Amino acid sequence: MIRFKTLGQFIIEKQAEFPYAKGELSRLLRDIGIAAKVVNREVNKAGLADILGDHGTCNIQGEEQKKLDVFADEQFIDALSQGGECCVVASEEHDEYIKIKTPVSANAKYIVCIDPLDGSSNIDVNVSVGTIFSIYRRNNLDNPVSITDILQKGVNQVAAGYIVYGSSTMMVYTTGRGVNGFTLDPTIGEFCLSHPKMRINEPGLMYSINEGNYVHFPQGVKNYIKYCQEEDRATQRPYSSRYIGSMVADIHRNLLKGGIFLYPATAAYPSGKLRLMYECNPLAFIIEQAGGKASNGHVRILDIQPQSLHQRTPVFIGNKAMVDQVEKMMVEAAIAYGV
Repeated sequence: MIRFKTLGQFIIEKQAEFPYAKGELSRLLRDIGIAAKVVNREVNKAGLADILGDHGTCNIQGEEQKKLDVFADEQFIDALSQGGECCVVASEEHDEYIKIKTPVSANAKYIVCIDPLDGSSNIDVNVSVGTIFSIYRRNNLDNPVSITDILQKGVNQVAAGYIVYGSSTMMVYTTGRGVNGFTLDPTIGEFCLSHPKMRINEPGLMYSINEGNYVHFPQGVKNYIKYCQEEDRATQRPYSSRYIGSMVADIHRNLLKGGIFLYPATAAYPSGKLRLMYECNPLAFIIEQAGGKASNGHVRILDIQPQSLHQRTPVFIGNKAMVDQVEKMMVEAAIAYGV
């Protein structure tokens, strides 16, 4: 008989690690898991249900929303609203944060920042997409929730995770005590523990970046790409280039196989393109817990003080030695070119 441990069982077992939470964090994580199952169902039947393609509206970033973007956003907000453990949801799809107005949420302790469907431009071509989430505790339960409760440094996260919808559907999360992965078993409708105590593979032998934007990259990043392509047996170079274009899918592969994901500033996005609150902070928390590193090229991602909900940042995330090398080359380039 095959024995397995479901996400619900695992969360309950780990609940003792958070005596201050009194079960709310556990229920919140289960709510996210339930919404993920609903989104997974729709992703897998998208071609049959007329929910592929454009929704006809744009999100706050000016990006055209896909139908599944809107569906996923609705499902997660609904699940978090009904659960009662969350007082605010900040979604990449909304200009402002959303206060949960149900009676049970009035004194809720937690805030959730979420990218409901990362990589949605890949939906129509059947490439893996995902959900990224980040959980914070309110600063002060005695005062009404405000923007300062949301704009916390990533180091203050109490939990973060992602769900990748692909050939199999996986939920990977951390509460600051290591990283664990759960694969959805469609025959029983449960996420089951499949990847306990995940660690990023060493050494990292692949790099993930959109090389089509090479001419627009900072000189330090250009130098690093050349470094990755050089032949050197001692460091097992050249590295393999692997880029999906869905951050959650690229990070998931690099976590399992070992590698670095790079999204630097460009002329079009001088502050970077990816969002600190919805993508970089939660994935940085996961990768650090798995033994890796995340940087904006100069400082640790988790130490950046957010100034706005939709703040962008460059990001270099993956194996520690690879991120260290990028940082070193960016400093060297800045000195050499005076920038």
